[in-house]
Amino acid sequence: MPTGRSQPISPVHVRAEPGEIAENVLLPGDPRRARYIAENFFEDARLVTEERGMLGYTGVYRGRPVSVQTTGMGCPSAAIVTEELIRLGAKNLLRVGTCGGYHPEMKLGDLVIATAATPADGTVSTITRGVPYAPAAHFDLVHAAYHAAKDLGREPFVGSIVSSDLFYDSEEEPQALWHSLGVLAVEMEASAIFTLAAMRRVRAGCVLTVSDAISAAGVERIEDSVLAGAVDEMVILALEALDALN
Repeated sequence: MPTGRSQPISPVHVRAEPGEIAENVLLPGDPRRARYIAENFFEDARLVTEERGMLGYTGVYRGRPVSVQTTGMGCPSAAIVTEELIRLGAKNLLRVGTCGGYHPEMKLGDLVIATAATPADGTVSTITRGVPYAPAAHFDLVHAAYHAAKDLGREPFVGSIVSSDLFYDSEEEPQALWHSLGVLAVEMEASAIFTLAAMRRVRAGCVLTVSDAISAAGVERIEDSVLAGAVDEMVILALEALDALN
């Protein structure tokens, strides 16, 4: 249940102990992706929380502790996880996920580095009590992710995205609307993560793989085999970006 102003002694949902969450944390939405990242990219990975199936692992990358924690789908779930991770000592939060691409030049499997996330959700407006707010990624993570992408030979799209409450958008032509406003892509969690990170004085960012190309003609979905390879590259980039932070 909501806790209002009071804070529990230990987190209710991320059931890790103090010291079990690293300062650097990757945030996928899918618990299977969290497990995959831990098993394939971390050294000495260990499960530290599995409450409600929201798997979280801590291990080592390039000699430094790193965690990966499932956020679930949507801003309400991501807000809970973000708040509790920060209470457990997380300092650098980097969302890794998939998105629907609005830019007409985007191809399936392309990489997006978000600079800001329009809050087309109810969570951010509730947090800010209706005050207009522009959730932004921390510059350090945008900078680190961009240079990690260039070092890996990738040419990312860099710019604003939109975080939506709806996976099945009722807008008749969302691509035309959002592209006209300069928005690159749509996903469902970044705006809440950016907002809470800014409020708690920690750093947050977001890197995404284009899994769906959205246009007036419809939605083109990426093949699973192509998505797997693109996600692997995104995870390596994200880990390199976190490792580059001071």
